[in-house]
Parts: sequence; structure tokens; C-alpha cells
Amino acid sequence: SIWILDTALLLVFLLKASHRVPRPHRALRSPDMTKSPMTKSEQLLRIDDHDFTMRPAFGGPPIPVGVDVQVESLDTISEADMDFTMTLYLRHYWKDERLSFSSTNNQSMTFDSRLVKKIWVPDMFFVHSKRSFIHDTTTDNVMLRVYPDGNVLYSLRVTVTAMCNMDLSRFPLDTQTCSLEIESYAYTDDDLMLYWKKGNESLNTDDKISLSQFLIQKFHTTTKLAFYSSTGWYNRLYIHFTLRRHVFFFLLQTYFPATLMVMLSWVSFWIDRRAVPARVPLGITTVLTMSTIITGVNASMPRVSYIKAVDIYLWVSFVFVFLSVIEYAAVNYLTTVQERRERKLRNQLPCTCGIENPDGDMMMTTCFSDVDPSAAGTYGMPENGARQERILAQLTLADSQRTSRMKTPRGYVNVWIDTHAIDKYSRVIFPAAYTLFNIIYWSIYS
Repeated sequence: SIWILDTALLLVFLLKASHRVPRPHRALRSPDMTKSPMTKSEQLLRIDDHDFTMRPAFGGPPIPVGVDVQVESLDTISEADMDFTMTLYLRHYWKDERLSFSSTNNQSMTFDSRLVKKIWVPDMFFVHSKRSFIHDTTTDNVMLRVYPDGNVLYSLRVTVTAMCNMDLSRFPLDTQTCSLEIESYAYTDDDLMLYWKKGNESLNTDDKISLSQFLIQKFHTTTKLAFYSSTGWYNRLYIHFTLRRHVFFFLLQTYFPATLMVMLSWVSFWIDRRAVPARVPLGITTVLTMSTIITGVNASMPRVSYIKAVDIYLWVSFVFVFLSVIEYAAVNYLTTVQERRERKLRNQLPCTCGIENPDGDMMMTTCFSDVDPSAAGTYGMPENGARQERILAQLTLADSQRTSRMKTPRGYVNVWIDTHAIDKYSRVIFPAAYTLFNIIYWSIYS
């Protein structure tokens, strides 16, 4: 009986234990569907049922791939590197029946870059690009949209730096046309046909696009075939944009300083030719300043093998400044030669007695063995008042009746030579020639 009682108590205990609530840490968890090897979208698109390493309709006609572009910004235009940097939204349109799915409301499905790696997409690249990348902040800027009938929209945000062969012969008064070229890397025109989806309207630009040195005149698109001897013909899409350079910056930084230096070199024409410490440093300073301007402009430019418009202006200005220095060298040399001749004549003359002035009166009755030309007064000065030098030339004249108080077998006359003639002509010739050069220059290049 005791054994029967113990058995009954055990059964009652086990029965109560079976009705207890299980502890939370021992609760049964449902399976994590996010860790499933196949999501619902991939099941709907039947990703594993097809080989997406092959293009759509492989073996048939070429698949048409439409392209349109939204230009977000033109970041930089570099003359030194001959390139430009552009940020754009590149969109591709094609049809892949392998991705078609049934839908009651005909709505599309949108995916990110994770699905792009599992299906076929066009292998586009930028011809003549130096650097390019897809933005990845905060995630990869890639979008894939699939429609029930199999049409696909593939969009990505790209920044590309590409070559631009610039003609700088008219720099900085030039207009440049650069091109961004898009092409398939692997598929020839027998497999893939690239085209602009809406013609010229396939290229859209942001209204806020602006550049500090250029004015964007127009964007347009073209399509051509490119041939490679090893692989064949490829469809290539072109984005052309025309830029016109703003010249006002260069007027302030290059043209105006060069013009002022040339005008400053003309100041020496109004300085006395004997003021060597004033005229020489002025000429040397203007020459060195022009050299600095030329060096600064060429430092930011590529080493092209032809002459640019700015080079013509700067070097002609440099020549004018250099000639102003040469002009003073000529004036100084001729003045020195003239003074030597005067000194030689004064040394040869015993005196300057009995020289008549133009009115027939006696000029002087006192003899001088050494006459300073600068202290000779204004005798015989021209009516215009210009300062001239007087050279006394000794002529053999048998004039014994010239004076009764002093008789001499030789007479003397005055010969006038204007040593300021070079400065006088330079004051007119230099400005006139430089003005004529500017008229011709700006009429050609503007």
C-alpha cells in the first residue's frame, strides 16, 4: 500500500510539472528569414534559373541599350593638365525578359547595388578618362529598377576626369569644346547597340552649373562608330560642351599690368638725359617687371609648341620696354660723343674773340680759352625755346675787315645740333606704335 501511495504522489508531481510555463531563455525561436540563402525578390525574379553572364537574347540581334545623362556639375577645367572633371547621373535602359515577373498592379521593383552584382548590366566605360569613381556615401550611389515586362533602368552617380585636347593659340580669348565619350568595353555593335534614348533631349544639365573662368555656351550629343583593329566596331556616345573663357580676370591680372609697365617706361623720355641715376633704374625695373609677368603666366600653362595670343601681347610689350632702355643708351652715347667733339674744338681754338651775332654786332670782346657749352647762354637759341647745344666750329675765313680793334686770319661761326631729337621723337613714336599694335591685336582676337 505504501508503494502504491508513493507512485500516486509521483504521478501528481509530474502532472503539475507538465503544466508549468517554460522559462524565457528556453523559449523556442522562429527561424531568421533574413539569413535565408534566397530572398523573396530573388525568387520572384528567378535569379538562379538563368545564366546572367550572357547578355539578353544571346545569339540573336544586338540588344539596344538607351542612355541618358543628367550633368550635376562641371568641377574643374585644367589647361595645364588638358582635362576636365564632371559629375553626372548615368542611366541605362534595356529589356531583359529573364527578369520579367507577374504583377497585378504593374508596379516596378527598385533595388540597390547588391542585386546589380547578380544580373547582367552593360559594361560601360569612359573613353580617354584619367580617373573615375562611383560615389559611395553613405552607400553606393547605384539604383536598379525592374518592371514586370522585363524593362530595366540602371542608374549610377559618377565623377569622371577625362582628357580635353585644347587649342590655346587664342588664349585667353579662346573658346574650347570638350567631349565625354561613353562606350561598351566588351560588346561590339553586333552584340550591343548604344543610342541616346531621346536624342539631344537625353542630355540634361543643372541650371546652377557655373565656372569661374568659363561661360558654358551649350551642351549637345552625337553618336559615332569607333573601330579597333583587334576587336572590331563599337558604338560610342559623345557629350559635347562648349566653353567660352571669361577674359576680365586676365585683363586685370595680365593685360593691364603689362600696359602700365609699357607706359611707365615712357616716363624716361621726359627726364633729363644727364639724370642717369633716374633713367637707368626706371628702365631696368620695367624690364624686370615684364619678365616676372611673362614667367607668372607661363607657369600655369602647358608647354605647348605654338604661340598663344597672350604671348604675343606680353612679348611685344616687353620689346617696347626694352627699346625704351635702348633709346636712352643711344641718347647717352650721342651726348657723350657730342661733348667730346665740343671739348676737342674748344681745345683747338685760341680764343672766341670777335664773333659777330646775327645782328652784325660784336658778341664778345674778351678772349676765352675754355668755354663751357652749358654756360654759353642762349645765343642763337631757336624760337621754340628748345634746349640745344652749341658747337663752335673753326672755319678758315680770310676776313681782315671784320674788326678794327682785333684782326685774325680765322673766323668762327655757330653750328646747332639738337641732341634731344631722339627723346622728342620717342615721345610720339612709342605711344603711337603701341596704340596701333593694341588696335590690331584686339581687332583680331576679340
